[in-house]
Amino acid sequence: MAHLMPSGSVLAHCTVANSRGFSYIGLLIMIAIAGVGLSAAGMSWQYQVRAEKERQLLFVGGQFRNAINSYFDNTPSGAKIYPLTLEDLLLDKRLPKIKRHLRRIYSDPISGKPDWGLAKQQGRIVGVYSLSKSKPLKQAGFDAAEDSFTGAASYRAWVFGLAGEAATVAR
Repeated sequence: MAHLMPSGSVLAHCTVANSRGFSYIGLLIMIAIAGVGLSAAGMSWQYQVRAEKERQLLFVGGQFRNAINSYFDNTPSGAKIYPLTLEDLLLDKRLPKIKRHLRRIYSDPISGKPDWGLAKQQGRIVGVYSLSKSKPLKQAGFDAAEDSFTGAASYRAWVFGLAGEAATVAR
């Protein structure tokens, strides 16, 4: 017949203490694993947010490029000119009928601010770019109008304007 120990014995007490110690260590290991998992999820979320901001920058930059081209193409008779200010894209009074080349001055999706770098020729705006010095996630696979963005070191190199035009970029 097996010998049963009384519940108050030293051996029974050690077994309960050991099981509590293993539970505590198990709990610590689970917390560590959960922390690593949450950290990875957080990094993935940050990557997705940044990639979305890049997509927004490409869209907004395309809107600016189209507006600058429209302003240039709709110059009344004479030499074609670019806008002096971004506000000229909102309300072009050069024609008898007011034309809006751009719906609004968009904020830079990367910085969240309405400030843009301006690429200029002869004092007139031929392109815009983000003032962010961060390196883009997207490094290849751009549309033809944005092919010059391939391998860019920062968002400042993403100049949205006339393709192939040399411009002075004040950085």
